[in-house]
Amino acid sequence: MKNLNQLTAHKLLEMLKKEEITSLEIVQSLFERIEKAEDKIRAYLFWDKEKILAKAKKSKQGLLSGIPIAIKDNICVEGEPTGCASQILQGFISPYDATVVKNLKAKGAILCGRTNMDEFAFGSSTENSAYQVTHNPWDGQRVPGGSSGGSAAAVAADEAIFALGSDTGGSIRQPAGLCGVVGFKPTYGRVSRYGLIAFGSSLDQIGTLTKDVADAALLLKAIAGFDNQDSTSVDISVPDYEKYLEREIKGLKIGLPDEYFIEGLERNVKQRVEEAIKVFEGLGAEMVRISLPHTEFAVAVYYILATAEASSNLLRFDGVEYGVRKTVNSLQPTVYSLQKTENRKNLLSEMYEKTREEGFGKEAKRRIILGTYVLSRGYYDQYYLKAAKVRNLVVKDFKEAFEKCDLILTPTSPTPAWKIGEKTEDPLRMYLSDIFTIPANLAGIPAVSIPCGFCKGLPVGLQLFGKAFAEEKILQAAYAYEQSTEWHLQKPKI
Repeated sequence: MKNLNQLTAHKLLEMLKKEEITSLEIVQSLFERIEKAEDKIRAYLFWDKEKILAKAKKSKQGLLSGIPIAIKDNICVEGEPTGCASQILQGFISPYDATVVKNLKAKGAILCGRTNMDEFAFGSSTENSAYQVTHNPWDGQRVPGGSSGGSAAAVAADEAIFALGSDTGGSIRQPAGLCGVVGFKPTYGRVSRYGLIAFGSSLDQIGTLTKDVADAALLLKAIAGFDNQDSTSVDISVPDYEKYLEREIKGLKIGLPDEYFIEGLERNVKQRVEEAIKVFEGLGAEMVRISLPHTEFAVAVYYILATAEASSNLLRFDGVEYGVRKTVNSLQPTVYSLQKTENRKNLLSEMYEKTREEGFGKEAKRRIILGTYVLSRGYYDQYYLKAAKVRNLVVKDFKEAFEKCDLILTPTSPTPAWKIGEKTEDPLRMYLSDIFTIPANLAGIPAVSIPCGFCKGLPVGLQLFGKAFAEEKILQAAYAYEQSTEWHLQKPKI
């Protein structure tokens, strides 16, 4: 059977259960698509075709029996390269599985390649990968968003059934919006971060990229749950998300924040979102005007806190324990042992500097330097401490807003996908592309991006925020909207 790669996971599971198809046929269909489209998309960094086909022949029973899934390159998979799309981790083979990977394997899923990303998740376009630029399937001259751009593009181009990504400031939702797929960021603590190579430890969250909302519910159910290996994991029961999908949303209160419908929001994007609002009203939802007054500070706060955490987390990449080591010419073992202590210190510092200079890309260096600066003596109170206080105000804004409504509706991105290279020389313009997604990470709340139309042939994303650990409410509303439209059924012609 051809074109199995175009189907959703839940549809494939139905067919597998009826023995109409096999897992091997799904994987073969997927590889046929990858071989046809990957030269244009460049979504993957690594896959082992023979190994994956062998696993498909022996697929195990479980929630995701025989369904292939793509994994972002910052999530550890035992025995596979895990490099965060960075030269500094070139050749690193993970010695263990991330908890989410263990969960997927236990439920019968087949891991199907590592997807491209912005180096260490530092970016909004997947142009900061050390290896390649991923292209948007809807227009090969445009970015797929980032940092989970490889996962989003693979799902949109039917090179993956579904995929995992990570979201620190919108890195799942923003590329989902730009590529026309569903991107779900769970509550901070809902999904284990053990085995996720950290960017911002108080912000990072593993989540899903799927072709529709039903698959988002299915995949979230498979990876969510408490993990005592992650100190930030919350011990709270996981609902059966799929059971909430068919429930009507009549009477649901949806907040519309004034601060998200502002100057800078492209006119056509605003129009698509307003049309989506009418769909929700037609389904019986009640729209409520709300305010999130500290939204204007979110980007500034994020780029202080996130870079500070990044500079601390990336200290470990120095060429000593793992990853690439750039040797210094004068640092030869026989000579080194004869050097005086001071000379040895100088040589070691030189090795650190050379490794980091050649191993980290431009954007990684920028964020490490920024983060080190805001944490430095004399500037900690002026920057980091103030940002932490404003973050608390953002949290307070959401808490007060959710007293008036059940969900909050916003655009995912102020614009559709931009051209490759358009923002690379202007970091501030690039950072502002995440203005609507960052607040959810600062507050630690769940959020989803779903397709809501097109702007000049490019997908537009609609975002829904929910209360902490109320993922089922978001899925319920997103599914109701999705079933009333056909945007999720549109496919790029590639």
